[in-house]
Parts: sequence; structure tokens; C-alpha cells
Amino acid sequence: MADDMGFANKSWRVLALCGASLLTACATSSHLLLGDARPALSPGDVTVYLEPVRRPYAKIALIDASSSDSWVWTAAGKADVVIARLKAEAAKLGANGILLEEISDGPDSGVGAGVAPQITRDHASVGLGFDATGLFGARHGRGVAIYVAPEDDSR
Repeated sequence: MADDMGFANKSWRVLALCGASLLTACATSSHLLLGDARPALSPGDVTVYLEPVRRPYAKIALIDASSSDSWVWTAAGKADVVIARLKAEAAKLGANGILLEEISDGPDSGVGAGVAPQITRDHASVGLGFDATGLFGARHGRGVAIYVAPEDDSR
């Protein structure tokens, strides 16, 4: 009986480790450091830039995020989720800005339809199909997390 309990205990540990690995593999944001991280900020302190900043800045990391695992259905809502996740990732690295490079639909987005008639001697049938993976597909975003130097107020 003691051997059975030891096996069960090891099985639960293996199951927990696999579960943790799967959760990590499904991360909705990530980064690749380019420079030194700074102390963390609030995501509300991060500004998104569509063009390069005219003040001095330092590149901190390449950041990626997706809208996967969110309950948002519209393209605009998915873009908002991507921006929020990019800001959260940048804030963890101490970046106060993001040079946004791209927000795009994932490769899993698309719409399709099909008809398949079948006629036999005694009867006929028609099969219809419709696919709207765009409703369930994720949007993805990429940018550069940056630290923008504060404006010189001495003027």
C-alpha cells in the first residue's frame, strides 16, 4: 500500500509539472532583451508611439503579445487587448514607451463556405458548411519597448 501512495504522489507531481509547462507555453506576451531592464512601472505609465520619438530614448526589448485566451470578439477589441498586453509587458521591463511595429491577424483567421451535393438513385442530399475562424482567431502585436528620457524642463 505504501508503494501505491508513493507512485500516486509522483504521478501528481508529474501532472502538475506538465500543467505548469502547458500554461507557460500558452503565454500571451513575451520579450527579448536588447538592453538593460529598468525598475518596473505601471502599464498606465507606458505610451504607445506610432513613429520614432524625437527625444533621446534607449531600446530595452522586443516585445510580442496576442489576444489569445481573451473573450473579445471584435477586431478592435482584440487590438485593444494586444495593446494592453504590450503595455503590461513593457511596464514589467521598466519601459515607459513602445514603438509599435505591427498589429495583425493571426494565420488562423479566415472565412470559408462550401457545398457538397450528393445524388443517389433513390434520393439526393446537400451538405452545407461554413467556417468563420476569424471570429475565434487571435490578433498579434509587436513592438520595441523603450525608455524615453524626460523632457528638459529647464528652458
